Amino acid sequence: MSQPVPPLVSTEWLASRLGTSGLVVADATYHLPNTGRDGRAEHLQAHLPGAVFFDVDGIKDASNPLPHMVPSADVFAAAMESLGIASTDHVVVYDAHGLMSAARAWWMLRLFGHDRVSILDGGLPKWRAENRAVESGPVSRSRSRFTATFRPALLRDRAQMLANLATRAEQVVDARSAGRFEGTAPEPRAGLRGGHIPGSRSLPYDRIVDPATKGPLPAARIAAAFLDAGIDPSRPVVCSCGSGVSAGVLAFGLFLAGHRDAAIYDGSWSEWGLPGDTPVDTGPAR
Repeated sequence: MSQPVPPLVSTEWLASRLGTSGLVVADATYHLPNTGRDGRAEHLQAHLPGAVFFDVDGIKDASNPLPHMVPSADVFAAAMESLGIASTDHVVVYDAHGLMSAARAWWMLRLFGHDRVSILDGGLPKWRAENRAVESGPVSRSRSRFTATFRPALLRDRAQMLANLATRAEQVVDARSAGRFEGTAPEPRAGLRGGHIPGSRSLPYDRIVDPATKGPLPAARIAAAFLDAGIDPSRPVVCSCGSGVSAGVLAFGLFLAGHRDAAIYDGSWSEWGLPGDTPVDTGPAR
C-alpha cells in the first residue's frame, strides 16, 4: 500500500525531488473570465521544470453550459492519462496565484479517488521569489494508466443545495468576496443576480491565505477563521464560490485543519445566481 503524502509541500521539498520517478508536477493556473489572463498561455511562458498543464477550465463536462463542471469518471481518467499522470503517481499541483485554482485540481483528484496529491506551498510566486528555475514551452509525458473512482460525498449539486435549505443539515460557506456575497459588488460573469444562498456564511478564500508567502495560513488560524465566520468545522460543511474553483481553497483549508470531508457545490454562484427560482439573500450573513 502506498504511503500517505502530505497535503502541503514546501518549495525546498519539491526542488530536491524534481524529476524523480512517480512524482508529477502540474500547473493548475486558472483566471477569472474578467481578468483577460490566460492560464495556459502563462504556463507556456514559464512553468516549473517538467510541469504539465492541468486545465481547470478544460477538464469538464462539455455537455453542461455552466463553467468547468465536473466530468464523468471516464473523461477525468482520460484527461489524467493524456497528461501522463498514473494512479500510482504523487501529484504536486500549483498555480500562479500562490493558492487558488491549484485547490480545484487538488479537490478534483481527490473527488476521483486519487489521494496522492499535494499543493505546493506558495505556488509559482514563492518559487520565483526564491529564484528557482522555470522552463517555457509545452511539456509532454508518456501516456499512463489512471483509474478514477468517483466519491459523491465530496460533491453537491443544485437539488441537494435546495434540499439543504429546509434541513440545514450542512453548513454552507461562500469563498467569494464580501461584496459579492452581500450583493453590493458585481459578479464577473454577466447575467447573474447578486447575493448569496440563504443561510450561508461568508469567508473570502484570501482570508486563509498568508499575504507574505501566498500559501495557506497555519492550521490553527484557518480553524479560527472558520469559527469567526460562524462555521463549526466539526459539523458537515459545503464550500461554494463563483464557479467551484476558489471554494477548493476553503475545502483545502478545512483539510489542513483536520476536517477532510468538506464537499464543494460545483455549480456554485454560476448556477444558483442565474435568473430563476433559487432563493437569494443580500446583505451580511444572518
